[in-house]
Amino acid sequence: MEDARKTVSSGSPLEPQIGFSRAVRKGRHVAVAGTAPIGADGTTTSVGDVYAQTTRCLDIAQEALNQAGATLQDVVRTRIMLTDVSRWREAAKAHGERFATIRPVTTFVEVSRFIDPDWLVEIEVDAILDNDE
Repeated sequence: MEDARKTVSSGSPLEPQIGFSRAVRKGRHVAVAGTAPIGADGTTTSVGDVYAQTTRCLDIAQEALNQAGATLQDVVRTRIMLTDVSRWREAAKAHGERFATIRPVTTFVEVSRFIDPDWLVEIEVDAILDNDE
């Protein structure tokens, strides 16, 4: 399976327009695209709440990982983008609840804004599986 490529869709109508997937698995590697705090109804969840939005982003990313055949245990890197980096501890709390024992490398960065002004956080995740099955 080393050369096989699997894409995971979020169902977003923007995927074909932009040309992206929620996640891509290539062999043992899984990359999850920037994941925003979008609810099942397509609207932003928990407006104003960094912790809750981070939790939602991680829920979405975890589901994408699972669909690609990975788990949180396979995660080696996360990138947490915030519109206000001074609120990093709120995002860190949610991240720590998922990754305290896994401990991937993690980067927090501040960005000027996201596509939706109500998004306070967006997260990218990279995983490497132990085997390529």
